[in-house]
Amino acid sequence: MLKATDGSSEVTFDVIILGAGISGLVSASILLKQGHQNVLVVDEYAHIGGNHIDRSIGEYTFDIGSFIFQDDSPLLAHLPELLPLYVPINPSWGRLNPQGMVTKYPISIKDDLIAAGPVEWLRILSSVLFARIFRSRLRNARDFAQYWIGARLLHRSGLGNYMKRFYGLPAEKIDINFAQKRMLWIKEHASLRGAFRRWVMPAPKSAPNQQLARPREGFARLYQGAAQRLERDGVTFLLGAKLQSLEKKDGEFFLNTGSRRVAARRVVSTIPLERIQKLCGLRSDEKLMTVTLISLFFSFLGDRGFTDSILYNFSHAGSWKRLTMYSDFYGQSGSREFFAVEVNADHVFGSVETAEQDFRRHVSENGLFVGDLKLEGSHIVSNAYPVYTEDADEQAATAIAALREFGIESFGRQGGFDYQPTARVSTLQVEASLGGNSAEPESAHQSSVAQDLRQTSRGS
Repeated sequence: MLKATDGSSEVTFDVIILGAGISGLVSASILLKQGHQNVLVVDEYAHIGGNHIDRSIGEYTFDIGSFIFQDDSPLLAHLPELLPLYVPINPSWGRLNPQGMVTKYPISIKDDLIAAGPVEWLRILSSVLFARIFRSRLRNARDFAQYWIGARLLHRSGLGNYMKRFYGLPAEKIDINFAQKRMLWIKEHASLRGAFRRWVMPAPKSAPNQQLARPREGFARLYQGAAQRLERDGVTFLLGAKLQSLEKKDGEFFLNTGSRRVAARRVVSTIPLERIQKLCGLRSDEKLMTVTLISLFFSFLGDRGFTDSILYNFSHAGSWKRLTMYSDFYGQSGSREFFAVEVNADHVFGSVETAEQDFRRHVSENGLFVGDLKLEGSHIVSNAYPVYTEDADEQAATAIAALREFGIESFGRQGGFDYQPTARVSTLQVEASLGGNSAEPESAHQSSVAQDLRQTSRGS
């Protein structure tokens, strides 16, 4: 492993990969299999794993986000060392709805429809019929959701509220192309044709996969063995690098980090588009929005008021969007539970203090976490995931095309400005971009993608 401060001499590699997250690691694995013998993986983070970040505070362990893996993920074909290190878990997902009830995620027929009563049924049905007749021109995520479930159910279920918390923007500001790709489960469940197809031709049953969490020791422990094996096979890691520029001369790229200069004839980028454009000196007229995420770390003793491991906030109030009970995965510490809360920084003016006060007030109003609730720490991460404003797809495509013209292959969650909800999706996308061979059968791939589209925030 190179150190960012080692020497000033120029070193040449077959390929330079920018970014040491899932997309970067899978890229390295594929390129080795394709015959490249000298691959450099560079990251400005001082660790491997990208935004897979954890925090240990005393006896408590937290993630920056909510990362859940599966034992049938194609990621394991590239990084098999991960599997024995994972912790098997049996998580459940719930949501706090606008009526103050913890119920099924993402929607509950019983609590959102049956419990509403006949009068509300008529209002919901009328709302759907109105949208189907008068709002067939779909321009954004709100139009898409209203067309399929109606404005009444969108409001009653709290789905519109969650969309705003997730992106930091109202649903009417979210691009229609993203809605059609990532909210397909709404269409599938609201379409009479889809319901008929599921009744006539039910999906074949497959063996359930095992849900997994990273080891209690953290992501560094998880990726250590895989990184060491990649190094033995020809990968060099340069971490904590201060990237200054990426130049091209006579068909060769030169990456400058201040303390050293490295060269290669091929560059693969999985870092944010804006960052790679700046390194290459490419002009960017439009700024693509990303979410800055605040994570609050709590310990708790008392009655939390729900049993689910992961709880989403679909209510009409409160800035927090999701919480994950890590004590459900790793066991309590000193009789105390511990969990992390995710908050879009734009909703609390970038303030940890405001985020904490807002969370305490909201859960108290809803009868949750009755007891001793203590803030143990916090973390802020930028570029957590992309925000799909109107025409963002076209802007990202233009930027990626300009990089391709320059000679750089840019893809992944950051490099492709692509919201990839799981490591499964990220792995398959890298394989498609580099021509890697997925070990996942096509039928299994289709099933997993459908699941990812329905449950976009469930795991990695």
